[in-house]
Order: sequence, then structure tokens, then C-alpha cells
Amino acid sequence: MEGINRREYRTRKFGSWERSLQLEDRVIAVGESEGIHFTFDRIERTPNTVDAHRLIWLADKHSVQDAVVEALFRAYFTEGRDIGNRQTLIDVVAEAGLDREQAEALLNCDDGLEAIKEANDLAQRFRVDGVPFFIANNKVTLSGAQPQDAFLDAFRQMGGSE
Repeated sequence: MEGINRREYRTRKFGSWERSLQLEDRVIAVGESEGIHFTFDRIERTPNTVDAHRLIWLADKHSVQDAVVEALFRAYFTEGRDIGNRQTLIDVVAEAGLDREQAEALLNCDDGLEAIKEANDLAQRFRVDGVPFFIANNKVTLSGAQPQDAFLDAFRQMGGSE
């Protein structure tokens, strides 16, 4: 559950550190155009996100899922915080409106693990290998950031109209 050195992980995932940096540069540029300031250089470890996903599952039950997801993304991608660290994780979700005691209790039991397993099984079935990933009507998939026309084409494939 420790996570992995970021450079090692991204080199394995993308074939080389240089390729990883090129991809990051594209994400940084798009983020800047949307007012999002990614700080990948502040991230030292790629965290194990099982606990973060469990807390997102809990947040959904308390109607604060969007705020928790936003806070986790901001903490990791723009603030460079280690969301693999339990205390940091609890602080982030509590700041976003999830009850701190409920978050701590969840992390001290196995609740939410079955939901994570089901989501992982679904991801494997659709061969998800990156994010964002969209599944439309349980058959049409779109992977990665896509232009608006790609979504319109997907809806047409499903029999919808513009």
C-alpha cells in the first residue's frame, strides 16, 4: 500500500522518463488553458489509491463525492500532497466535507473494498488503461481526453441524435 517512486512508475508505464515528461507537458498546457496549474514536479511518489477510492465511495453515501474527488485531485495534482499517506488523505477528505471520524473508521475496516473490486473488474472487462475513460450504453468506449465530436460520434453509434 506504499505506492511507488513516481519516476520509476511512469518510466515503466510510458516506456521512458522522457516520454512521460512529454505527455505531462501536454497535460500542463491544456490545464493552463483551463485555469488548472498542474505541479507534477512536486509529486515524488505515485500513491496506492485504494484508500482514496474507498473514501470516494463513502463520500457518495454522504452526498459529498464531487467535493471529495475535487479535493483529492487538487491535493495531488496541484499541491503535490501525498494522498497515499493516511493522515494526509483524512485531512483532505475532511476539508472537503466528509466527516473525519467516519473517514478514519472506514480506513480501519474493510468497507468499500468490494465496490473497488467490482469497479476494477469492470475496468478490466473494458480494458481501461488510462483516464478519463467513458463507457456509453455499456458498449461504446472513449479513452483519454476527447474532442466534443468524438462524443457526438459515440452517441450516433448508439442510435442517438445530435
